[in-house]
Amino acid sequence: MKRLSFKRLLVSAVAGLAIFAGGCANNQDNGVIDIGILSIMDHNSLNAAEQGFIDGMTEKGYVEGEDVVYHRMNAQGQQQNLYPMASQLLKDSEMVMGIGTPTIQALAVTEEEKPLLFTAVTDPVSAGIAESLAGSGRNVAGTSDQMPVEEQVKLLLSINPDAEKVGIIYSSGEVNSQIQAEQAQAAIEAAGKTAVIRTVTSTNDVQQALNSIMSEAELLYVPTDNILAGAAATVGAVAKQYKVPVVAGSIDQVEVGGLATFSLNYYELGKQTANVAEQILNGADPATIPIENAKELELYVNEDMAAALGIDPDSIKITE
Repeated sequence: MKRLSFKRLLVSAVAGLAIFAGGCANNQDNGVIDIGILSIMDHNSLNAAEQGFIDGMTEKGYVEGEDVVYHRMNAQGQQQNLYPMASQLLKDSEMVMGIGTPTIQALAVTEEEKPLLFTAVTDPVSAGIAESLAGSGRNVAGTSDQMPVEEQVKLLLSINPDAEKVGIIYSSGEVNSQIQAEQAQAAIEAAGKTAVIRTVTSTNDVQQALNSIMSEAELLYVPTDNILAGAAATVGAVAKQYKVPVVAGSIDQVEVGGLATFSLNYYELGKQTANVAEQILNGADPATIPIENAKELELYVNEDMAAALGIDPDSIKITE
């Protein structure tokens, strides 16, 4: 373990890299597995999925620094960084996991043979990385964060049944967000309400778009969207200003800037992805491994936000 750590430290100092070019082969000779992790950006949901994956691997006996080395890269929200990062991680790792739809898309385009993992991907089929949920049909396997959008919209409408206009805000550049937004719009209109829609292309658009939509809508739905998740605090601040209840796709978003959600735990989803990784390391073909959804969903209410909006948190419930 000490020799491995020293090697990584020495190469980092000499080459200015966090990853040892060619280290995969040497680590493999020592019985150490190199796993790359590529994330689109920093925010609570994605970070929780990553930590859940690592903790899940540890529970399975893959101890970091002894049995496995993780090579982490984060694009910091800049999609143009994904392809060079994907290439670097694929060069130095036996297996690479993409956290979020854009990351696994970049990895899948770049690599067709090495096993690829993913987590926090809403619809892997629509994203073009899998033939079906029964199995990707290629070198890709993982877990989906497909949300119960209809149930989330139902929860939102129950907070203010008299609302006529229900807002949806999402990033137009994220396939996962578009899918959820379309599902939410259908559910809103099926309930006889008017959907008010705004899109953003970067974090620079969020404040203006929020002011626009919250000045019109009485309720707001925010899907599991990387840009909006990164701006969850802004969502919360504007929601308080306009007194608009927000149901967001993920618990992490609601903790920072929403009122409630019925959603999955990203940490636990990451641990599920460790189960997939173990199957592959034991010889399973990624092409035939079923893509898993979260096993459990839970109601989460932000009581501080409820107080700010003058809503009794106990009144927010999942109904049949």
